[in-house]
Amino acid sequence: MRQTFDELMIFSGNGSSDLAESTAREMGTRVSQATVNRWSNDEIRVQLHENVRGKDVFIFQSFREQVSDRLMELWLMIDAARRASAGRITAVTPWYPYSKQERKFRGREPISARVIADLTVAAGVDRIVTMDLHEGALQGFFDIPMDHLPNLPVFLDVFRREGLAGKNTAIVAPDAGAVERATEIARELDCAIAVIFKRHPAANPERAETVETVGDLDGKRALLVDDFIFSGSTIVNAAREVMAAGATEVNACVTHAIMCGDAPRLIGASEIANLYVTDTIPPRPGLPDNVKVVTVAPLLARALACIHENRSLSRLLTQMVGSGGDQAARAPSGE
Repeated sequence: MRQTFDELMIFSGNGSSDLAESTAREMGTRVSQATVNRWSNDEIRVQLHENVRGKDVFIFQSFREQVSDRLMELWLMIDAARRASAGRITAVTPWYPYSKQERKFRGREPISARVIADLTVAAGVDRIVTMDLHEGALQGFFDIPMDHLPNLPVFLDVFRREGLAGKNTAIVAPDAGAVERATEIARELDCAIAVIFKRHPAANPERAETVETVGDLDGKRALLVDDFIFSGSTIVNAAREVMAAGATEVNACVTHAIMCGDAPRLIGASEIANLYVTDTIPPRPGLPDNVKVVTVAPLLARALACIHENRSLSRLLTQMVGSGGDQAARAPSGE
C-alpha cells in the first residue's frame, strides 16, 4: 500500500504486537511507541509516548490468554488516547473476547459479551473493528460503528489453490451454528454442503458429541469450516465422522485458533490433513505440521485505510471476495 497516513497512528497491547506490526508494514507505516506493562503491585501500567492530539488512532489487541489483563490494557489505552485528545479511537480486536457468552444458556448466568461491549464503549472508543463474530447479533451490543470483517477474503484464494473447490469438494459445517458460514463458502467455491449435528453434555459443556451427519460425503474431499477452536474436540470429532461417511480426505479452516490445553496435540493426531487458521490469535508455539497459518494483515490494512479515508468498507470487501482474496498461506511461525 503506497498511501501516506500522516494522521493515522497504530498502537498495540501485548496480545497483538506481531499482527499490529504486520498490518503497519502493509500500510507503509509503523506501530507507535507505548508502555504497556505492570506496576510493582501488579496493576496494569499504560503510557502513550507519542502525540495523538487530533489523530486517527487504532489500538490493536488480541486475547489468546490472560484475557482479563488484555482487556484492561485495551481499556486503559483507549482512556489514555481519549484524555490525550485523539481525534478518533478505533479498537481493532479481530477476535472479540467472551463472544461465546453472547446469551444466557442457563439460569443466573451473565451475558458476558454485552458486559465487555459496555465497558469498551465506556472507556471512550469510537469504533470497533472485528472479524468473523461467533454470532452476528453481537453487533447489536454496540451503539457505535462496528466493522465486522468476513473470513472469505482471507481463505478463498487458499482453497482454490489447494483444489478445495468444485463438485468433488464438500463444505462441512461441524455443527448447526456453522451452517450459514459453510453455505457462504460453498456458494463461492461451487461445492456441495454437509452438516454434522452435535450436542454438549450438561456435565461438560465444552465437550461435543456427534448426533447425526446430513449430506453426501462419499468420495469427496471435505472441508470443515468453523469460526474458532477452543478444546479441539468439535473439529476432531467432526473429522472422524466425515471420514466414516466416505470422504477421501478431510481438511478444515478456522478463523480464530485459540487452541486451549491439549488442542494442538489432538489436532496433530487427528485425521485432518490440513487445518488452515489465521493470526487473529497469535499462533501458539509448537503447532503441529498440519496447521497452516494465513495472515489477516493485508485485509486489516485495507480495512483500516478505508476507515481512515472514510471510504466504503462494504465495497472493498465485495471486491476482495469477487477476486478470490489475495492472501497466501504460510507455515506457522512459532511465535
